[in-house]
Amino acid sequence: MDVHSGRKLSTSSPPPRFYLVSWRVCNICMAFFFALAAYVQINDPDAGIWAVAYLIPAVLSFLVGLNPPVTDNFIWKHVSLMHMTMCFMVATLWGWYLHRHAKNTIFHEEEGREFLGLVIIIIWMLLCQNSGKYLGGFKISVAGFITVLPFVMWLYYYINKELRASWPEHCKNTI
Repeated sequence: MDVHSGRKLSTSSPPPRFYLVSWRVCNICMAFFFALAAYVQINDPDAGIWAVAYLIPAVLSFLVGLNPPVTDNFIWKHVSLMHMTMCFMVATLWGWYLHRHAKNTIFHEEEGREFLGLVIIIIWMLLCQNSGKYLGGFKISVAGFITVLPFVMWLYYYINKELRASWPEHCKNTI
């Protein structure tokens, strides 16, 4: 209690400015990645499903990048939770399918790349939860790593011609 005003003092201090700026940058970058992932679905046979799967976290991440406390909003929380639940269910099915039927490594299978995309969505949306309340150094470090990871993977796929040789035709014309 503040002796002079009689009000209860807040025990939590705002996160350091560096953490907040880093968190916003990571979210804007991930929003860009998810939007790009939605865009490259254009020539996929099931493009509508995958475009929506990536556009939802793109919008949610963009909103967090603009205003991190948006994660406390009822609509943001429930859309995020529903989307993570759906992604988790599909990722579980794809993981089981790949475990039972994969002929190559996970990176060579289209379902494997879809599985990895869903895992990235789930991890990122979990990381975004309660970002308006807690931004510690560990969370920022993990966010930085996860932000860089999809771009590095995309670059790896792009420069590895042997890996792309086994892709279906609709995947070879992407960025």
